[in-house]
Amino acid sequence: MNRGRHGVGMKVKVKNLGVLKQAEFSLGDLTIICGGNNTGKTYATYALYGFLSTWRRNIAPIPLTRIPDRVMRALWNDGVTRIDLRDYVRKADQILDDICRRYTQDLSDIFAASEEKFKDTEFHVSLENDKLEELVKSTAFERLIGAPNRQLVSIATTKGSTELEISLFVDKQNKKIPSIIIKNAIRKTISTIVFAQFFPDPFISSAERTGTAIFRRELNFARERLLKEMTETEDEIDPRELLSQSYQDYALPVEDNLDFALLLENIARKKSFLAEEYPDVLKQFADIIGGSYRTRNNELYFIPKGTKIRLSMGESSSGVRSMVDIGFYLRHTAERGDLLMVDEPELNLHPENQRRIAQLFARLANLGIKVFITTHSDYIVKELNTLIMLSQDKPYLKRIAQQEGYESSELIAPEKIKAYIAEEALVLLDGNKEKSPCLTLIEAKIDPELGIEMGSFDKTINKMNEIQEAIVWGDDE
Repeated sequence: MNRGRHGVGMKVKVKNLGVLKQAEFSLGDLTIICGGNNTGKTYATYALYGFLSTWRRNIAPIPLTRIPDRVMRALWNDGVTRIDLRDYVRKADQILDDICRRYTQDLSDIFAASEEKFKDTEFHVSLENDKLEELVKSTAFERLIGAPNRQLVSIATTKGSTELEISLFVDKQNKKIPSIIIKNAIRKTISTIVFAQFFPDPFISSAERTGTAIFRRELNFARERLLKEMTETEDEIDPRELLSQSYQDYALPVEDNLDFALLLENIARKKSFLAEEYPDVLKQFADIIGGSYRTRNNELYFIPKGTKIRLSMGESSSGVRSMVDIGFYLRHTAERGDLLMVDEPELNLHPENQRRIAQLFARLANLGIKVFITTHSDYIVKELNTLIMLSQDKPYLKRIAQQEGYESSELIAPEKIKAYIAEEALVLLDGNKEKSPCLTLIEAKIDPELGIEMGSFDKTINKMNEIQEAIVWGDDE
């Protein structure tokens, strides 16, 4: 089952989140947040990433998702039982409210900051529930419990049905598996069918990624030394707790970036669906960085295109270092329905490569990987505008696209994009009668013929043009 595949109806609303007083945004196939420094772009990004990374954990203890004992009695007595998923669809709003409340309590851990900073924060996700039952009916899903050669329980639903069927494959008098395990599996299955269609699995490339790449060796050494000390001590120590304490000063996205960097050798053994089905996408990425990445003997190398030279990360350009985790994600772990989140993709990239990365993002969005970026780059936004305008079905646009070397797979329809500007504006805060000036997210208009209206860049560009015109034409003589 492809998570987040439908891409409909997920809206996020935040209050008192960092510098953002109140803001709303929705996910598109490609979502962009622009704005000046310290305007809340990273707060919105990290909060969304944290929610998508932890919602399964937060749904587990919610009473509304508990499996009634009668379900297990029917399974043991009859060998089969059924659950109507519409009961959970009707409770979806209540369940989601509880998930969000629990998540909001965890925000200080997500951001590695004091609880005081988030005492007034609200984070809420809403869904278009009018489509939820239809999506549940469109899902075919099966989960098997047991050993590889002997299945004990099947939990499944078929397309066109809202019933979840649980079947026992062993003698009902011979209970080979505890009820709690079956209950937890049923609960996870219901959560997946009802909610995972809206909540894509996230992968984030934080703005700190360049440093992670270059100090990867030192990080690995530090972790190995820590593990060695743990094995030599006589005290009882929880390894996971001790390792997590090593990262306690990092926000969750940065921590996950570190973990990803430390596991590149294992990650490199996998193949993404892009590597299997769309190798030209990987070639497009290789053209952007000018070569390819390799791991060998716990070392990470960059091989420039057309050479056999192996460069360490310290010897490679900052642009190469800034794209390591994205490169490994695309080649080894990407799945349809994922959400690729990139904080400032333009980091250390030449303007031409900023255009190319915009083309790559549009292509990924068309292939089923959602993309979420924050950016200061006018080049990226303008290139996306070009891709939007060239997507219109007009003969002369097709001719221009062909002349300029654009592939049809890179062109993107405007309805696939959501764009926001982080800036100060007059906002009617909840509970107030008059609008107040505060930092928020303003949705940008997207015109099929003109692209994204991003005024925050225009002001700066126009001011620079005015100054240069004054310099050129302002001679008094």
